[in-house]
Parts: sequence; structure tokens; C-alpha cells
Amino acid sequence: MKGLVLSGGKGTRLYPITYTSAKQLVPVANKPVLFRVIEAIRDAGIDDIGIVVGDTADEIKEAVGTGRRWGVKITYIRQEQPLGLAHAVKVSQHYLGNDKFVMFLGDNVIEGGISGLIRQFENSNYNCQIVLTPVENPSQYGVAELDPDTRQIIRLVEKPRNPPSNLALVGIYMFDEHIWEAVQAIKPSWRGELEITDAIQYLVDQGYQVYPYIHRGWWIDTGAPGDLLEANDLVLDEIEPRIEGYVDRDSQVNGKVTVEKGAEIINSRIRGPAIIGEDSRIVNSYVGPFTSIYHHVLIENSEIEHSIVLEHSKILDIPYRIEDSLIGRRAVITRSPIKPKALKMTLGDHSQVGIL
Repeated sequence: MKGLVLSGGKGTRLYPITYTSAKQLVPVANKPVLFRVIEAIRDAGIDDIGIVVGDTADEIKEAVGTGRRWGVKITYIRQEQPLGLAHAVKVSQHYLGNDKFVMFLGDNVIEGGISGLIRQFENSNYNCQIVLTPVENPSQYGVAELDPDTRQIIRLVEKPRNPPSNLALVGIYMFDEHIWEAVQAIKPSWRGELEITDAIQYLVDQGYQVYPYIHRGWWIDTGAPGDLLEANDLVLDEIEPRIEGYVDRDSQVNGKVTVEKGAEIINSRIRGPAIIGEDSRIVNSYVGPFTSIYHHVLIENSEIEHSIVLEHSKILDIPYRIEDSLIGRRAVITRSPIKPKALKMTLGDHSQVGIL
């Protein structure tokens, strides 16, 4: 059995963070989302994984490599244009052959992994299985309608006004070789893309066995800043805390806090759940709950909570607490001594600033 991870999207909803970096490599609790996907597939017993890449292929290849660090074999599959999820499957046929496979969107985070799903599919005669989860607002998702007697999937509806159920598609799918018939038969949607929902609906209409796997834990699509912060909250709360760096006697570390190797906490207070990355320094500062500080970050004479700070950034001498923020790589936030006092900014496209 093989794994297929889709990592070709441009991540426009995370601009400007993803102008210069693949969205799948943005970290949640100091680990890139794509790495968490690879680990979930490996932990389910699959060690042969294909990654579909697009414009950010070089960056993803550099970060992931051969897969040796996870004990898996990685094969890269080029998708020249983002023409839909079913198109990504179609261009992967030479890699997948007639093997059963699990397809996982590379920017999703799911509680508890997928081992149960893999076991159920392997031990069944299903042709396709889709992970679904109950949601409060199904009209905002792709939704599945189930046969009340057989519990088979009979219809998929994208963002319905009158949802036939509250079961949303999570972005994890299982297929056997019949998917090749489906992706060859369907036509591009109004968006000009080959939709995976159309391919699955084809399997349903042709009488193939398409069943749900109901996931009862949390699941987050990290494609937007708010979702990324929410995923960070959930993962931080699950991490087993550890102190591998240096915490001086004048500092306080309370709750679930991880201080990675090489990090230094000097005359500061850290309240968990939080994680301080390798070789980062927190000096005369406060880091509050649900905050991830990535590697080689400097925070001095400042306060921050419920935020993500990416690598090589600096936050210096800020007199107000920073909250609910996503701060990109090599960013510098500092207080200017220039008078008269004013707000001075250089902002990229799609930036958002809230001023109180």
C-alpha cells in the first residue's frame, strides 16, 4: 500500500507568509505541517510515499529529502499546473500503479492519525473510503449523503444550501485501482479543474463500493491564518513538555512548556502550552499560552501570546502585548526612538494590521 500527499498548492489564503515559502512547510507547534502528514502515514504502516509538488517543488524537496529521517521512501511527482485534486491523482498513476493508496492533503492536521482508517480499508472489499467528520456548519464544506440502510455514500455535495448531512469531507481518501477509470471519465468543472468529488461520485454512480470513515476527533485545514493558529493551539495542548535548553534562576516556566535544545530563557516568564525553538532567546519577556516560537528567534523586552513566530525573527522593546498573530520569517518588530511618535509600516500584499 502507498501514500500520496498533495503539496502543490500555492497557499494564497496564507499570503504574505506563503509568498516566499510553501504553505505545507509552515510549522504547527514548531513542526511543518507536511512533516506531520508524513509521520501520520508512516505510523499507519506505510513507508512508500509519493509527494505531488508544483511551483514550490525545490523548497519541499530540500526540506523533506529522501524521507530517510522518518524511515520512509519519498518519490516526488511533478504537477505542472494546479488543475485539481483528481488531476494530481491522474499524474501520479505511473507511481501508484494498481496499488491501493491513501491520499492526504499536505496542509491538514488530524487528531489521532489514520492507522484505524488504513486497517479498515485493508481488511475490506471497499473500492473507496472517505474520511468524514461531523461539523457545525456543513454548508461551508463538501458534504456526504449516506444511504440510511447500507451506510454507503450515495452523493457528494459541495457547500450545499440545504446540507443532506453534517458530515464534511476532511481531505483524506482511500482508493483502489478503479480510481483510474474515474479520473479518465470525468470532465473539468466550471473552475477548469478535475475535481476529486466528481471522481468519487463517478465511482458511486457506477456501483462501486464507496464508504465513509467517521472521524470523531478534531481536524484542521491549515490554509488560513486563523485555522493555523487553531491547529497550533490543539497540537500544543497534546505535546509532552520537556526542557532541553537553558532556563535561568530568575525565570518562571509554568504549565506545558517545551524549551528545545540551544534555547535560552533569561529573566522571563513562559506560560504553557508553549514551545520555544532551538537556539531562540527569550530575554526580559513574557510568552503566554498557545504560542510557538520557532528556531533562532529573539524576543527581548516584549510580551506575546496565542501567536506563531517563524524562524530568524526579532521582537524587541515592544510596549504592548502581541496577541493572535502570525509573524513570518526574518521579520523584525521593534520600537523606534524617533520623535514625534507615529506608526510607520512597510507591508506586503494582503497584509492585515489591527491597531488599538
